[in-house]
Amino acid sequence: MFEKNLTNSFFNEPYSSDHIAIRINEVLKGKVGFYSVGLYPASLAYNCAMQNNDLNILLAPRNGRELFGAFSERDLSDMDNDIKNKIESMAISFDNKSRRYNTLKDLLIKCELVVLSSNSKNIINDINFAFKLRKELDRENVLIACLVGSFCHDNDLNESFVLCEKLNNLAFFSGFHRHGALRNPLDSFTANFCHPDAMNAILGAKLLNKISPNIQVSAGVHNVEGQYIKAAKNISSILAGFGHTYHKKNPGLLPTLLTLLLDQCLDQAAYVSMSREDRENLYKKQPFPITELGYGVQLIEASLYKDGNFVQVRDHTFSQLKAMVADVRGSMMLPVSGSPTRNFQAGEVLAEKMIEHKRCPYGVEEFLVWCENSGLKRGALEGINSLNYWPDIIKKYLIPLNDSSMINLLYMCIMGPIDIKDDIYNVMTNSRELTNYCQESVKSFHSKKISDSLNNFHLKIAMDFIAGSLTDQDSLFFESNDINFTDPVELENKPIYNKVIDYIENYFIEVNP
Repeated sequence: MFEKNLTNSFFNEPYSSDHIAIRINEVLKGKVGFYSVGLYPASLAYNCAMQNNDLNILLAPRNGRELFGAFSERDLSDMDNDIKNKIESMAISFDNKSRRYNTLKDLLIKCELVVLSSNSKNIINDINFAFKLRKELDRENVLIACLVGSFCHDNDLNESFVLCEKLNNLAFFSGFHRHGALRNPLDSFTANFCHPDAMNAILGAKLLNKISPNIQVSAGVHNVEGQYIKAAKNISSILAGFGHTYHKKNPGLLPTLLTLLLDQCLDQAAYVSMSREDRENLYKKQPFPITELGYGVQLIEASLYKDGNFVQVRDHTFSQLKAMVADVRGSMMLPVSGSPTRNFQAGEVLAEKMIEHKRCPYGVEEFLVWCENSGLKRGALEGINSLNYWPDIIKKYLIPLNDSSMINLLYMCIMGPIDIKDDIYNVMTNSRELTNYCQESVKSFHSKKISDSLNNFHLKIAMDFIAGSLTDQDSLFFESNDINFTDPVELENKPIYNKVIDYIENYFIEVNP
């Protein structure tokens, strides 16, 4: 997929003190280029033109695409013409007095940092082309970054993955913005620029900080985790949009739903963090401690108690990147002004159509048609693109089902088998069922032992297990003894939310043997 041993740094080795000083000066005086001008880079450019006299961005639209093509006619009519002219000047080069749009080649020649803004459909080809072109131009110390917000898939290998995990020195730029929010002259934003080398991260963040005084960019080393979070939160915000719309009269449910969506998104990223091949180097082989970048502490890990020992299972160090967490939280909020994110809007459409049809969508294609008929562009819904690959992702990164239960529910609603969708519909649309699902689906198999035993305390097996757990001198008694209550009558009369939990667990075990 990618050429082996690709380097991606502002610096060429071997290092010398004189060269480093010269190079840092070059980088700090440099520009940022955005290739493939979608809504996000175009909105950043608008903010830059609105807030800054110095235009520190260069733009290069994809071949055959219009510079302002991501904006609706209504948005364009509301824009200031002087600002639009400034943006156009960011995208124009002159050859023999003739005007043309910049190309990726122009950005690699003129910029120190180039952000490939492509979506998941084009990003892999764009990365390969950018690295190849950078080498041909002898500009291999131009740093390459991406901002793609979905999982990627290799059709040849039939493998889904987080792009930065495959190319772990690829920088990642992410921050919270809503549709149109970056064109508000009074609003301010935070973002993170992540590269696994702390010096590259801090220089990239300083470059991006020059875009606009209203955009504050902080450095981080967690590019893989940042990209996972963006993909997962784009899925989660669909369910958030659904919840805000369908359950707007159930204010007691929403905090539970939204908190769980946020927590699970971060917990999943913590499992992904543990799978990094360069994880040890991320903390021990930096030019300076990552606390210099703004992290409060050097390392945050979570453990489980297994076989009498604590076993590290999650790395939460990335959660100190506040802009990253704000991005998740913000994408799940219904704003007091303006429009929510596009994936949130897709969730609103899902709720409206489920109210209208009194059922889940038959499949992803019907859901996409619903979205398109509501004015949402199919290619802009990265959350749905990521949801397609969800079973592969939780298998690849060993994400437990109880830490992914909310996205699992959404997956079954849109892409699950028809025979379970009536029960899924009942759970998603009934406040009591959904609250119970939120509470029970987060429990691991082992954490249900005591609860199930107390629920069946009239049975001798349950009494013996509780008594043994409290009195047995063997500290491993609890772990080594399993109990199972399989009364067929009780199984048939299970609450719907419990049936759905069981079905989802069995489904994902079967598709990921």
